[in-house]
Amino acid sequence: MNNRHATQTSLQQSAQEIQLDKRALVSQIIKFSTVDGPGSRLVLFLQGCNYQCKSCHNPHTIELCDSCGDCVSHCPAQALTMIIEQDKKQIIHWNRELCSHCDTCLEVCPKQSSPKTSDYTVSQILDLIRDQLHFITGITVSGGEATLQLSFITALFKAIKYDETLKHLSCMLDSNGSLSATAWEKLLPYVDGVMLDLKAWQQETHQYITGRGNHRVFQSIQLIAKYNKLYEVRLLQIPGVTDFEAEIDSLSDYLKRLPRETRIKLNAFQHHGVKGESLTWSVCTKGNIEQFAQQLTNRGVQQLVLPSFYN
Repeated sequence: MNNRHATQTSLQQSAQEIQLDKRALVSQIIKFSTVDGPGSRLVLFLQGCNYQCKSCHNPHTIELCDSCGDCVSHCPAQALTMIIEQDKKQIIHWNRELCSHCDTCLEVCPKQSSPKTSDYTVSQILDLIRDQLHFITGITVSGGEATLQLSFITALFKAIKYDETLKHLSCMLDSNGSLSATAWEKLLPYVDGVMLDLKAWQQETHQYITGRGNHRVFQSIQLIAKYNKLYEVRLLQIPGVTDFEAEIDSLSDYLKRLPRETRIKLNAFQHHGVKGESLTWSVCTKGNIEQFAQQLTNRGVQQLVLPSFYN
């Protein structure tokens, strides 16, 4: 019996607990990345988000395709077709082999949603991970907002921890921090680290940028830190929009109370991929970030991580 078959047999015996048939709607899979957590990683980007960030550089991952069909006739590669399922529900079928990734479908969609998504089970993702096993040190699940598909993530991470050939891989999560404490309690035992966005300090500013408040974000940060799973807090600096520098003393005091090993990653807002009002905002330059970093350093904040490039 080969290793894969033996592992699959072992996992099948625990299928009721692990739920290998749990499904997720996936926007993109990157089989090798060095920028989505520590080491080399396979990264899943799940479709759907509960924020409406004006600064989002992947706005096509926010909404779910409702199969209205507007994009079908506009696809120059004829990679999109409307099909009728057995329950007479119509859905958009995406043929990845024909697709040229021109993104015409994203431009014509009234919701800016992508029809180029795929449905994966936990079992199928485990097979992808095994194919990359000799090239990666872990897996990261991102979004959109990944925790909207919480049961899939929990089942996937649990399956990895149960698998003798995969359990050495670190399981990382990229989140906006909107998950409830009760839900975090279910997930955190299977997560090795969380990378979390703090979009703004003040409630009003956060509401303006994302469409939602930030009380839940602060609650999430504290809970994840309590579990010693807070790998990184990320601050997106948008000149004239975010309030980090105006609240630099309060922000610094807060960041210094986090576990010393928590990375504070400073990201620089750029226009790449963004839509609407945010295209009128000033981009964040290297000088802007260095000034922000110096303000934090002067106030005792450590573990700062600055962008490696700006574009």
